[in-house]
Formats: sequence, C-alpha cells, structure tokens
Amino acid sequence: MLKKILPVAVGAVALVALSACGGGSSAAPGAGGGAAGKGAIVMGFAQVGAESGWRTANTKNVQESAKAAGIELKFSDAQQKQENQIKAIRSFIQQKVDVIAFSPVVETGWDTVLLEAKRANIPVILTDRAVDSEDTSLYKTFLGSDFVAEGKKAGDWLVKDSQGKSEVNVVELQGTTGAAPAIDRKKGFADAIAAAPQIKVVASQTGDFTRSGGKQVMEAFLKSVPKIDVVYAHNDDMGLGAIEAIEAAGKVPGKDIKVITVDAVHDGMQALADGKINYIVECSPLLGGQLMDLAKKVIAGESVPERVVTEETTFTQEQAKAALPSRKY
Repeated sequence: MLKKILPVAVGAVALVALSACGGGSSAAPGAGGGAAGKGAIVMGFAQVGAESGWRTANTKNVQESAKAAGIELKFSDAQQKQENQIKAIRSFIQQKVDVIAFSPVVETGWDTVLLEAKRANIPVILTDRAVDSEDTSLYKTFLGSDFVAEGKKAGDWLVKDSQGKSEVNVVELQGTTGAAPAIDRKKGFADAIAAAPQIKVVASQTGDFTRSGGKQVMEAFLKSVPKIDVVYAHNDDMGLGAIEAIEAAGKVPGKDIKVITVDAVHDGMQALADGKINYIVECSPLLGGQLMDLAKKVIAGESVPERVVTEETTFTQEQAKAALPSRKY
C-alpha cells in the first residue's frame, strides 16, 4: 500500500475502483457502535475548527446533511489543535458511536488513536484532508479534493498570464504547517511554474488559513520584499487578509499586485467579481451528502472506494459574476 493517499486527477466525481482499505478485524463495521442495528446511526465528527469561511460552510453542510439523512451527529470543534481532535476521537470511542469522521488538522501523528478506533471496531472516514500513515487499514476511505491539482491549476493560470514577462515575483501565503492542503497546494503550484523560469516564489510563510494571519504575513512581506507582483494564497481568507494589507499600503490589489486564491467561498468570489482577486481555484466544502452516503455504506458492510474526489472548477472575474447569484456558500 502507498504510504499516504496520493492525489488523483480531478474530473467528474471520481471513484477509484478499489475496495476500501479495511481493518484487520473480522467483526462487522460499527460493531462497537452504540446505535448499529438499534435505530439511527450515530456519527462522531471532529472538525478542524472555524478558521475560515470555507470551514464554516463545511460544518453547516455536514450538520444539515446528517439531519437530512437521519444520522445523529456528535460534533466537536478542535479549534485547529491536533490534541483537541485526538481527545474528541477518544471521546467518540468511549461513547461507542457507529462511525467516526474527521478532517485532520495535520497529516501525521494519528496512528495511535486510529488504532484505538480500529480495535473498538469503529470505522473511520477521512474528510477534506488526508493522513500520512503506513497503515492504511486505520481508515475506510478519504472524501475530499485533490489539493495538488488545485495548486497546479493556480500555477497554470499564472504561467499563462506571465507569458512575455521577464520577471514575476510571487509571495506565497501557506496554510497551516503540516496540513495536507498546505503541503499539496504548495507542491502543485511549484510543479506548474517550474517550466516558467521568470516566475519566482521570493517569500513563503504560513498564514494558518486565517484572514488575520494572511493580513499579518502580507504586511511583513510588503515591508521586507522589494518587488511583489503576485500573491498566491492557499485559501480565500488569507487572500482577503492580504488584500487588506495591500490596500493599507496604498497599492491596488488585482492590478499593482495580482492575487490568486483557492476555495471560492462567497467573500472570495465577491472580491474576484470586484477585480481585487484575479483568479480562484474552487475547493468545495459541500461534502456532507457524500459523507453520509459513505457512512451508511460502511456501517452496512458494503465496499467503498479508497478515495472519493469532489468535482471542482476555476473562476475568472466574469465567471464569478455569473456564479455569485446562485452560490450556495
């Protein structure tokens, strides 16, 4: 088995034609759960936090989808701390829930608690973010985006936009250190711009996926970096924070300094429509419906794909204007 879940191409909702990475126990999935066979399925959901508009939309969608599916949801907010998520998962195990779902704060450090869930015969579903573990039997499936592909889309746009230019200096606002989207969006972007030597990432620092973090880091970049042509932010919120810093410095975002972000939440899309952001790569937070379907299949002992990749697109200014009126998040 691969050491970690590898990115796959984003297209229509892609289901990798593999059986689930199942556990080594002969007991039925959810055998340790408190509600299996007794009525409503009980799901323990350990959320990263509420660090961004994307995360807020994701939480709301999971909660609404659980209600619509008749699944009892036990929800925990980790406030972006791994230790809080581990405590929540252990609490779910003690409560004998039927299934555990969580979006890992960082990629590493999960084997011990996931082994505890496996020994309790409680299946685990990863949502939005992957884990880096040699034992892929510790979780049933991963539902989420191809973050490397997202970073590549951002880089591809910049390569095209930079044709004919002799020098393009980029500052990068990274997500939470150690988090899968931060690692993968950085890699995808770097891979895309490798063939364009005029594009250089001259500074890169974490803004922790928050608007305040993006603003603070961008303020520092504006003081320390002599020439900035482009900001590449790993999410909309950091990009929006960077825009505040750019405007405070007397520059025009979208013109003096171009801005590329990932997510496509409402505030980001509005900034794109207004010309303050130049390009957005979508990362959909609406995973709830697919998560509840996967949970029901896992509890029923059905095979599920090793990975389920969400369908996503990209937006220019005109596309954002067209999409905003019907945008769900």
